Amino acid sequence: MVKYLVVRFSSIGDIVLTTPVIRCLKNQVQDARIHYVTKERFTPILSSNPYIDHIHSYSGNLNALIRELKNEHFDYIIDLHHNLRSALLKSRIRIISFSFPKLNVQKWLLVNLKINRLPDMHIVDRYFKTVRLFDVTNDNQGLDYFIQEEDIVPLESLPVEFRKGYIAFAIGGLHTTKKLTTEKIIGICNAVDKPVILLGGKNDTETGSEIAEEAGKTIYNACGIYSINQSASLVRQADLVITHDTGLMHIAAAFRKKIISIWGNTIPEFGMYPYHPEPASVIIQVPNLSCRPCSKIGFDKCPKKHFKCINDIDIDRVVQIANDRLTEKS
Repeated sequence: MVKYLVVRFSSIGDIVLTTPVIRCLKNQVQDARIHYVTKERFTPILSSNPYIDHIHSYSGNLNALIRELKNEHFDYIIDLHHNLRSALLKSRIRIISFSFPKLNVQKWLLVNLKINRLPDMHIVDRYFKTVRLFDVTNDNQGLDYFIQEEDIVPLESLPVEFRKGYIAFAIGGLHTTKKLTTEKIIGICNAVDKPVILLGGKNDTETGSEIAEEAGKTIYNACGIYSINQSASLVRQADLVITHDTGLMHIAAAFRKKIISIWGNTIPEFGMYPYHPEPASVIIQVPNLSCRPCSKIGFDKCPKKHFKCINDIDIDRVVQIANDRLTEKS
């Protein structure tokens, strides 16, 4: 038996992007036992993953977590987070570890000097570099997301208008500069040919209510109502997913959905674009902006005050693509 500890503390999308490594480790290393450590609030994302033998949750007490992990007597640590906390964990457990290349210097060069030294490589493939010593290779089967039966949202539980098909619109995002304005979201919702379910966390509930109230079309504000797995269930059953650069974008890719992903201040070149999505998926962004990317994560407001990366998004194009995709056969 070979016992691995995979480390990724956060966040939703980043954790989903580790699932190909988990699957391939389990399937390609004989008698592999896979343990995974993540923050407590993210454990539901992995709770039904059949390739994980045990999940260790971090709730804020690193010393207690390290004591728990030491008792497991792991053979190797696969660090897919590579931050200060994972470094402390590795230094205390003191076993052989492998960390993925985070490329912070290259990202800094691109953000601050607009010099692109990033490899043309998705972060999933960079994750795989951490396990190449074990002869583990990418099976190219994409991302995984598993939902237990009790988290599946039945279509009959939705308002009647949504039971014959809908668009899932993930309106959330941790940073304002990664999100469409409320006005643009309303414009899209009013022009697409299907009812729209708005998805997001509790922080998006107020925005979702404003959109639902102002939009003339059929809108269901599901923000803050459903758990992450229930939201994933709604994504899986959607005819189309419109999303910012968020965790639900990666969940949609795991389900091979048709995705329209909308990018503001961040860029796909960072390697976090949808991985193996349905081929009809599209990335929408404003090209050739000299100020973009202004951050590898995002800001609460545009540093340049013009917010062109979002204000110049052509929502008529988004609507046209959405309606075209809705009429195409899967």
